[in-house]
Amino acid sequence: MAKGVFIHRSDSIYDDSPAERYQFPPQYLSRVSACIGDWIIYYEPSKIRFSKGYFAVAKVDRVVPDPSAPGMYLALLEPGSYLDFINVVPFNGPLGIVERGVLNETGKVSGRAQSAVRPLSSQDFNRIIDLGTTEEAGFLPRVGLGAPDVSVLREERVPFVDEIERDRVAYLGSRLVRDRLFRRRVVTGYDARCAITGLKLINGGGRAEVEAAHIRPVEKGGPDIVSNGLALSGTVHWMFDRGLISLGDDLEVLVSRQANDADSIRGLINRTGFALPPLQAGDRPHPSFLSWHRENCFKH
Repeated sequence: MAKGVFIHRSDSIYDDSPAERYQFPPQYLSRVSACIGDWIIYYEPSKIRFSKGYFAVAKVDRVVPDPSAPGMYLALLEPGSYLDFINVVPFNGPLGIVERGVLNETGKVSGRAQSAVRPLSSQDFNRIIDLGTTEEAGFLPRVGLGAPDVSVLREERVPFVDEIERDRVAYLGSRLVRDRLFRRRVVTGYDARCAITGLKLINGGGRAEVEAAHIRPVEKGGPDIVSNGLALSGTVHWMFDRGLISLGDDLEVLVSRQANDADSIRGLINRTGFALPPLQAGDRPHPSFLSWHRENCFKH
């Protein structure tokens, strides 16, 4: 097993779905296969407009020939492993080049940096994970969940790479950690505003009251990707989870006919009748997740 970097462009010509699959040509088969059972980091190159840099992490489950595209392959990701970073990590940031494995013996960026799939050292993996998931103290804590001491994840804590690597893997696999990072990412993506009511409520401590809702729940195979999330106030979140409201693919707010006070529910919806979109178009709720919610949760 080996860790790796997978390049994914927002305007990709490949049939990628970052939380589910990564399509690639045969020249990368050996490199991708080496990542089976291990973690990879997604990267969007700087030449792409609105570049993300290193923006997410996921675990490769298996590699199969693409049944719909002869000669192509699919890296299928382990369900539930995908996680959006709360901080986009630039290729060349304040600490210099973060992926130091692409540097040559003279310290210059080599041609390896152009490869769509490339191996990633444990040290580089840990560095990018730390930068991508480090939280500001006191930002939008979930009630009852203590924030982890991020300092214990630093490379300087112990000299043994295998122990450091286990720390990162345990961190990425923690449901409590993933829920908190998902909330941070979704709430930030919606500017702390409820997508249904349009309200932006901040408490006396300066923290947003809005919650992060999974459109397709984690226990039903939903990933921790912001396009599977909505920023919702507490009451609206409760109604959404219980199928009293849902969204069309165009984000029209749908109210269940089984709701015992449908008029009052409609009174909570912002005047447009549509959910407010996130700040970035790429974070917009994905139709596949919305369709799942309508078919499996919404009380028609």
